Amino acid sequence: MITTTPSPRAFFGRRKGHALRPRQAALFDTLLPRLALDTDTKAPRDPLTLFPPGTENMRLEIGFGGGEHLIAEAVAQPRAGFIGSDAFVNALGKVLTSIEAQQLGNIRLHFGDALHLIDWLPAASLARIDLLYPDPWPKRRHWKRRFIQDDNLRRLARILRPGGELRFATDIADYAAWTLIRVLRSEDFSWTAERADDWRQPWPGFTGTRYETKAKREGRVPCYLIFRRG
Repeated sequence: MITTTPSPRAFFGRRKGHALRPRQAALFDTLLPRLALDTDTKAPRDPLTLFPPGTENMRLEIGFGGGEHLIAEAVAQPRAGFIGSDAFVNALGKVLTSIEAQQLGNIRLHFGDALHLIDWLPAASLARIDLLYPDPWPKRRHWKRRFIQDDNLRRLARILRPGGELRFATDIADYAAWTLIRVLRSEDFSWTAERADDWRQPWPGFTGTRYETKAKREGRVPCYLIFRRG
C-alpha cells in the first residue's frame, strides 16, 4: 500500500514534473507495492524484519532525488537496510528503475512527507540518517518550511540509536549556518568536525548526486556536516 498522508506543514515543493516513462510507470504497479512501507499500520517492533534476513542495521535517506546516493550506498553496504523517502513522483520513478536494474533487495521506499515516516518508525531504530541538499527555501517567509527545525531534530534524535549519525550536505551557506545553530543548541547531537576539511570535504565513501554536480558547475561550494546522537 502506498501512503501519501499529508502533513500540516510541507517541507517539500512540487510533487510531479515531467511525465513518467512507460517503464517507470509500470514499476509503480509491479515493484513499488513490494517495497513501499505501509505507514498506516503499526510499525514492526523490530524494523529489521522489513529487510532480508541477516540485515545488520537500518538507514534512512530523506529526499533521495535522483537516487544516486541511495543506490550507491545500498550496493556498497549489502548487509544494511535502506529506507528512501521522497515526495516527488519522478524521483520515485528513477529510483525504482535503478533498483530493478541492479536487483537490490535492501531498499524500502516511502512516498510522501518524511515526517509521517519518521513518526512511524520505532525509537532508536536507525544507525544513520542522510539529508542531502534539501530545499533551502531561500525566501525569509519560507524559512519555517526548512526541514531542519528544532522540533524535527527532536524527531530525528528519537529514531536514531545512541552513537548514530545525522549526515547533512548543502551548497547554500545560509542553510549550513541555520543548521549548525539549531543542531549545536540541541541536547541530542554533537558536531563531529575537528578541522576545516571535515566540513569542506565529503565524508569517506560519499557518492555525489546530479544536484551536487550542477551546484559545483555553477560555482556553489558544498558543506558536509556530520552530527552524532548522544
